[in-house]
Amino acid sequence: MAACAMTAGHAVAQPDYPSKPVTVVVSYPPGGDTDAIARLFAEKLSVRLKQPVIIDNKPGAGGALGNTSVSRALPDGYTLLFTPNPFTTAPLVMKLTSGANYDVLHGFEPVINTATQPLVLVANPGIGVKTLPELIAAAKAGKAVTYASPGAGSPMHIVGEWLNQAAGVKITHVPYRGVAPSVTDVVAGHVDTAWVTFGAVRQYLQAGRLIPLAIGDAQRSRLAPNVPTLAELGYRNVVVGAWNGFFAPKGTPASIVKLLNENLDEILKSPEVVEKLAVFGALPAGGAPDALGKINATDYAVMGKVIRDLGISAE
Repeated sequence: MAACAMTAGHAVAQPDYPSKPVTVVVSYPPGGDTDAIARLFAEKLSVRLKQPVIIDNKPGAGGALGNTSVSRALPDGYTLLFTPNPFTTAPLVMKLTSGANYDVLHGFEPVINTATQPLVLVANPGIGVKTLPELIAAAKAGKAVTYASPGAGSPMHIVGEWLNQAAGVKITHVPYRGVAPSVTDVVAGHVDTAWVTFGAVRQYLQAGRLIPLAIGDAQRSRLAPNVPTLAELGYRNVVVGAWNGFFAPKGTPASIVKLLNENLDEILKSPEVVEKLAVFGALPAGGAPDALGKINATDYAVMGKVIRDLGISAE
């Protein structure tokens, strides 16, 4: 009876929500893009909700530790998760313990898809190629070529291996611990190419210290309209992007999800927020909660197949 009473208590949103601070868990350390974007949204959301919105960094197990903690939190709207899309693929590429394991499809309530971040393949000018066809031709001719990613099992690793398969080449993966060191090494010429987000390499592209070869999205990005997609270059099925969004624990009342969604959707329309997101190579998304649910489910199915077929793991 007590359990039923607790469940019933969570079924309807409190009319005074929020009446206390809201915590947003970020499953990565402070200082990175995910943390910075989360803090941008927290600041704006706090003003609209008239309550503090606090960022709680819980890194570990490739994000799974923080993600799991939110899946087990009370579904009362006071604990949220802000996450990039490795949320979807982490359980597919990692051997997770019972203390850091969550249900990607059924363990959360989608709140809103906040932004997308196109992935771009960049090359150090010193390797002597200016286009993706030239890079593929060099690899096929026997030239040893490398590509960096911010980590094994990341979206950047997935798109790199998927391109290898589609092009029939073996460009060697060099995993790093984060975006920053991978960018540092491709600029220095220690690795030939890298899959990254635009924000991480914008200054180097503008200065000509890196060359953009292709993007992984289905369409060209307005952040770099002259850079072709993999699909345009003949690899039609190779589509991998990055996104971020807010989730709440499963069972969070629909009225609370709706309130959060509407406020965040309005925040995403602010010119100031659009401008700040662009610094990170991100474009505002928004829309109803089910838009995030759909992109999460699609990535789980499509990326899951690629991960299994290519044997990609974070081990």
